[in-house]
Amino acid sequence: MVDPQFDDVTYGSEQVQRGAGGETHQVAGERPHLTTQQGVVVGDDQNSLRPGATGPTLLEDFHFREKIFHFDHERIPERVVHARGYGARGFFEPYESLSDLTRADLFQRPGERTPVFVRFSTVAGNKGSPDLARDVRGFAVKFYTNEGNWDLVGNNIPVFFIQDAMKFPDVVHAAKQEPDRGFPQAQTAHDNFWDFVSLLPESTHMLLWIMSDRAIPRSFRFMEGFGVHTFRLVNAAGESHFVKFHWKPKLGLQSVLWNEALKINGADPDFHRRDLWESIQRGAFPEWELGLQVFDDAFADAFGFDVLDPTKIIPEDELPVRRVGRLVLDHNVDNFFAETEQVAFCTQNIVPGIDFSNDPLLQGRNFSYLDTQLKRLGSPNFTQLPVNAPRCPVMNFQQDGHMAFRNPSTRANYEPNSWPADVGGPREDPATGFTTYPAEVSGAKRRLRAESFADHYSQARQFYLSQTPNERLHIINAFVFELSKVDREDIRVRMVSGLRNVHDDLAAGVAAGLGLSALPDPMPAARPTREDLQPSPALSILTNGPTVPQGRKIGALVTDGVDAGQLDELRALAEAQQVIVEVIAPTVAGITTSNGGPVEVDQKIDGAPSVLYDAVALLPGPGGAAVLAELPAARDFVSDAFTHCKFVAHTQAAAELFSAIGIADKVDGGFFALDGDASLESFLSACAKVRFWAREAAFAAKMPTLGADASH
Repeated sequence: MVDPQFDDVTYGSEQVQRGAGGETHQVAGERPHLTTQQGVVVGDDQNSLRPGATGPTLLEDFHFREKIFHFDHERIPERVVHARGYGARGFFEPYESLSDLTRADLFQRPGERTPVFVRFSTVAGNKGSPDLARDVRGFAVKFYTNEGNWDLVGNNIPVFFIQDAMKFPDVVHAAKQEPDRGFPQAQTAHDNFWDFVSLLPESTHMLLWIMSDRAIPRSFRFMEGFGVHTFRLVNAAGESHFVKFHWKPKLGLQSVLWNEALKINGADPDFHRRDLWESIQRGAFPEWELGLQVFDDAFADAFGFDVLDPTKIIPEDELPVRRVGRLVLDHNVDNFFAETEQVAFCTQNIVPGIDFSNDPLLQGRNFSYLDTQLKRLGSPNFTQLPVNAPRCPVMNFQQDGHMAFRNPSTRANYEPNSWPADVGGPREDPATGFTTYPAEVSGAKRRLRAESFADHYSQARQFYLSQTPNERLHIINAFVFELSKVDREDIRVRMVSGLRNVHDDLAAGVAAGLGLSALPDPMPAARPTREDLQPSPALSILTNGPTVPQGRKIGALVTDGVDAGQLDELRALAEAQQVIVEVIAPTVAGITTSNGGPVEVDQKIDGAPSVLYDAVALLPGPGGAAVLAELPAARDFVSDAFTHCKFVAHTQAAAELFSAIGIADKVDGGFFALDGDASLESFLSACAKVRFWAREAAFAAKMPTLGADASH
């Protein structure tokens, strides 16, 4: 008799029952398939994976490691990295069938939606650190596919500091707070980090990315994601292609300035998580497109760098990104702890049709992440937590351990066994189960680094040359800021000597900003820097910025007597373009417009600095500018908007406020005088460009040394 609390589920030719918590129970009849904890059907449960008949067991054998890992813990904390995170639920929807490339079920049927959970995070900071730290952002996606869970555990930067997982503890230790003093928190501006990376030339490419504006994104919604490593796609015929995964934000790319990031952290340390929550709540669902760079062995052999090197990219100019589907986040979590904190991502979680490459960092992550989740969640049964549980049947003989939600309910708890199907449980299925792509492996077992990984500077140079002048200035200033916090001069000099292998303009700018008396000699390089690599526009944020103002937020600073028609027009135009307007005033109690009508205020000026907005509108009523000019928070509101190169719409009455902060003679093309020729339509149109960058260029031209920037 079928228990009424279970739904019947057909899986292949078998029938099982799924409980309310996702657990599955066998129905009498044919024997179900043996699966991993992630719901992936096992193709071979008798032999571990090895190169050749007598070769050593391979680290990437995720089925063996999960099986022995669970057995080892049958008798019965905050993340070390990526502790500061925020998640949401949604779906992935492919545009087309990719059956020619992969047998993975989620890529077979266009328009079919696969549930996902996505967690964004910072890497270095502890759980209580602020959102706008200069840091790598995690971009991890858990796909609940019909064939088990696939975890695409990526970042918003496509490369990493190290080439081999052996150095992962070292780079994390160096980046975290120094152990004797326990600070600085959520920042790398200290001696240990720069001592380490200045001695590790392979980190140089990543350093250029993390010193760029990529490390201080405006929000998750305006941020790219990357799978970092090279993976394989395998189709039903067993044919393999290499692939790199990309996430492209539909709204374009946008970051903040460093001075702005510092002030946002003080004004709203939850800025990124608040933005994601509020966007989903109001129905403006964040969306990305999944892009693939697919290539074969011939391309890999001809490419100028090793595709297995995680400190390298394949420029999109050489291999365009094919956009194959969309990711939409349309549900906030019901409980932060149950979902965002307890979600467990493991790079080893793949499904049939997706496989690993020999990238040494990926191979190490495959081992490390499973062990990490045991330590953090306290039990090998973390896969049974609802946020981690597959949405397909899970059938195996793993049992017991802390917090076991399900255990074998029949006599047999081992395999093979000779019991009948309704007692003996599941079996492996070579036909539909996961099979590893049989890539050939040979060679002596040694601890070494491939010679093809030895060029540490060429792509760093390409990245630098791909930036706009404003972005190059930001990179120089970021290096100056970070290294100025380093006490030891020899570390600062060593770092600049390494940057000389990237570009002398970069090294000279950093040296000038640090006040070095002379440029040091270039650091000896394992391979000379190539100067033939062409700039790649895809590497620039500003080149790939938004084309419409959609998704941005405008802060409207008002006082009593604000022109009611003007405020209504701003709100109406903004709403039509999916732009948010928040009304800010000296008091949160509300104001009265020019026609005597009341207006609710969203923010009090003291708690709503202009760094929280993409653009500002200054709409004081009669005499209101004089009132604002006496308020330090209002003066800072306008001064920061000017310094951060934001577009400013204003009435003639606001001129008194400009005089109060000393910018009356500095009004430029980024200002829109609403009492003159400018209109709110032209202001909103300009907001699509995010910033008036010519203003920053004017600031920089007045600085006495290369690399100085008024935004710092």
